[in-house]
Amino acid sequence: MKQVTTNRPQNALPQRTAEILHSIVSAYIDSGEPVASRTISRQSGTLSAASIRNIMADLSEEGFLSQPHTSAGRVPTAKAFREYVHSLHISKNVSVEATRLRNEIRNLDTVEERVELSSHLLTQISRSMGIAAAIPTDSQVLDCVELVGLAGRRVLMVVVTRDRMVRDKVVTVERDLSQDELGTLRNYINVHFAGWTFSAIHREMQARMEQERAVYDLMLQRLSLLLQKGLLDIGLVPTLHTEGASNLVGVELHLTREKLREIFKALEEKQRILELLERFLEESGEVAVQVGLGELHPAMDGLSLIGLTVPLPGGLSAKVAVLGSMRMNYERVMSAVYHVGQALQA
Repeated sequence: MKQVTTNRPQNALPQRTAEILHSIVSAYIDSGEPVASRTISRQSGTLSAASIRNIMADLSEEGFLSQPHTSAGRVPTAKAFREYVHSLHISKNVSVEATRLRNEIRNLDTVEERVELSSHLLTQISRSMGIAAAIPTDSQVLDCVELVGLAGRRVLMVVVTRDRMVRDKVVTVERDLSQDELGTLRNYINVHFAGWTFSAIHREMQARMEQERAVYDLMLQRLSLLLQKGLLDIGLVPTLHTEGASNLVGVELHLTREKLREIFKALEEKQRILELLERFLEESGEVAVQVGLGELHPAMDGLSLIGLTVPLPGGLSAKVAVLGSMRMNYERVMSAVYHVGQALQA
């Protein structure tokens, strides 16, 4: 069994009270309706509805349950979900579904293809929003660059790393560079720096630029134009794939149209999603669960994030996650996230 890291309340509940709370949360996930004491009493088979009501009253006082209406049952709060999630474990046993996930991902050649498929598979399984990102570091290794001249003093800069990640960027430079000049610059980089890490290339290029002869070296002057435009930085841009944001409309979030618009607007921003992953998914190698995302954006208070950070070969780390309703099937989604992460590492 694999442990899960969560933002759990600090004070542990008595065992029987915790069991009742977990039953309430589970029932609410299944139905989406307030849970009555009679329902939990029938499930337990040992405690009367009156005893359950007393425990539910105590849980309400401690902030684990709320009561939408006087005569209605109780609804678990974010605090209750955090307590519930902490009791769950992920089985390391490889199920038929886990085998399928691993095989589908491993059959792809490039990291980018694997990351894109990961978000798709997580969306299918969770029926929520699947997220997958490849986060480069400056320990990535350069394979080659390509430079192509375009009209209007523009240059297409393409960077390929040894793990087959391809990045490109079009920039405008202050002076015309012919295709022959660009070819010379490309060859200079590829001959001298293929197989180097980006951090080592940056250090070496800075040293060469600072040498007195660089003032008289036209090639280095031209190369500096492209370096200033981020030639060696575009290989370090994260790759982000998301799918299934529209699934958030179909879940019972008790959201107004205005609040849904706010959520979709927030999720349209690539940097916001990357910030979400960076803030809540540590480099611990454990599946993490964040219940309630209101500190990132007020409209996301009713959502939960389940995710994992895994190291990849070649100086990358991958973050895979599911963003969904607080009512999602945590156990199933945590298992899917874990096995997708394992497949990416293979």
